[in-house]
Amino acid sequence: MSAIEPMMSWVDVSVSVDITRLTGERLGENVGSTSVRFDVSAKLEEKERRSGMVVVSFGLVVRTKPNVAKYEIEGSATLSGKDALIDKLLKVDPESKIPFVFHRVYQHVFTAIYTLASLMGTTYPPPDLLFSGKQGIPVEGLEKSGQGGTVVPTAEVKPAVK
Repeated sequence: MSAIEPMMSWVDVSVSVDITRLTGERLGENVGSTSVRFDVSAKLEEKERRSGMVVVSFGLVVRTKPNVAKYEIEGSATLSGKDALIDKLLKVDPESKIPFVFHRVYQHVFTAIYTLASLMGTTYPPPDLLFSGKQGIPVEGLEKSGQGGTVVPTAEVKPAVK
C-alpha cells in the first residue's frame, strides 16, 4: 500500500519539470537480446518553499550493466498546490526510500532519456523503471522485463526535504 492516502489524486498537485542538463554516453556496443540491468542513483533537494509552492532540484544517473550506456539528468521540479498535499509528495516511500514526487519527475526524464538513447543507438530504461505497474509506486529491487533484458532498480535517494 502506498503511504499516500487513497483520496489524494495526482492532479491535486501540479508538478512542472525543467531539465537543465542531460548527457548520454555510449560505453559499449548495444547488447541486443542480451540481458541488461539498469542501476539508478538519484538525489532530490529542496531549494525554495513558499505557501502553495516548493521547488526541488533533482539528479538522476542511469547506468547499464553490462556497460552499454550511461545517462545523467539534472533539473528542477516546481510543485504547486495545497501545502499538505505537496508535503505528502515530498515524503519518502518507506519501502523504496524514493520520494513520491519522482513519479512525476521520472515521466519527464524518461522521455528525454528515450530520445537521447534513440539518437545514440543505445538501449534505454523502461518507463516504469522505478515504479510498480498498477499504482505507479516506487519499488526497489523488483525485477521486471524491460527493453533489452532485466531491470533491477537500485535507487539511492538522499532527500534534503522532510
